[in-house]
Amino acid sequence: MPDPWLHVVLYQPEIPPNTGNIIRLCANTGVGLHLVEPLGFAWDDRRLRRAGLDYHEYVRVLRHSSWRACRETLADRRFFAFSTKGQPGVYAKTQFGRDDVFVFGPETRGLPSEILAEFPQGHLLRLPMLPGQRSLNLANSCAVAVYEAWRQLDFPGGV
Repeated sequence: MPDPWLHVVLYQPEIPPNTGNIIRLCANTGVGLHLVEPLGFAWDDRRLRRAGLDYHEYVRVLRHSSWRACRETLADRRFFAFSTKGQPGVYAKTQFGRDDVFVFGPETRGLPSEILAEFPQGHLLRLPMLPGQRSLNLANSCAVAVYEAWRQLDFPGGV
């Protein structure tokens, strides 16, 4: 399995099919996946397996006992948080690079304020939505972000 060109972090994901879909996304794009515990489901949950189909063996998934442990593992990389509390429109203007880290929060509550506070100006991003809407699906948000970064890099390794 080649080294990932990008990393996605799911902080305390809650819904197994979302994580399964993101496993499949990461497998098909060469992205590393990091899960920060506690997970809101058992790792052997059948819904996780079903959504990820047989792609689990094609992605490097690392589980971290805490946010701190995850940050230490991915040290010396640029981190970007995707949140409804981020700056709208900035993600499309941000120049992403190899080894960047995209962080997403749990489906029902998003990233906690103490984690959001760690992201400097320009690194707390929001995907655009119509006014009055609350949030996008986690797996869809990950796909939009990953494909934007991959597009900017001219889809290395893609066919």
